Amino acid sequence: MRVIIAGCGRVGATLATQLVAEGHDVRLVDRQPKAQKKLSPGFPGTFHVGNGFSRSVLEAAGVTRADAFVAVTSADSSNIVSARTAKETYRVPIVLAHIHDPRRADIYRELGIPTISSVRWAVNRIHQMLLHRHLTSELAFGNGETLLVRSQLPSYLTGRQVTEFDVDGDIRVVEITRAGRSLLPAHGVLAEPGDLVTFSVAATALGRLSGFLDKELGT
Repeated sequence: MRVIIAGCGRVGATLATQLVAEGHDVRLVDRQPKAQKKLSPGFPGTFHVGNGFSRSVLEAAGVTRADAFVAVTSADSSNIVSARTAKETYRVPIVLAHIHDPRRADIYRELGIPTISSVRWAVNRIHQMLLHRHLTSELAFGNGETLLVRSQLPSYLTGRQVTEFDVDGDIRVVEITRAGRSLLPAHGVLAEPGDLVTFSVAATALGRLSGFLDKELGT
């Protein structure tokens, strides 16, 4: 992929280093020339001095042929303008933005720009680690609002239809690992001893999922 990253702070520099190590073509944009010092010596990507929403700077960085644009400066206002420019003016296929104030997430959502908020992600993750330590989170989506959680089914749920564990809008069984083999849940499939089940669950419903696993459903 050809990726343009606006902002060469800790997040931007770390992301750029990881992407080039994976073989991607990375172009960095930052207003401060000294920001380039955050990159390792011999960094193979290019560095452009200027604003991430400047058309001349973006075009010099190759935005017209970019596969992705990521705005991770320290200013939410700059990130939203940069992201909009990449998405609306240059039609970059993948546009992501980091926000420091989670209250601004709705603005990005209305524009169709996925966001990453370290504050919101951290709160959701800490909450999970404090209150639901026995549930193993395999993957988080968005800012941690939706999780993939794997758990061994307790023996008292054996023989129940796995689709009974679904709660519309909150919890859904998406996979079962049984005797080392993975299968997708279908209507009529019954839980068996030793099943390892993957749930898609809203972070706000982790307590409810814990209840499913701690006591028999419907009681």
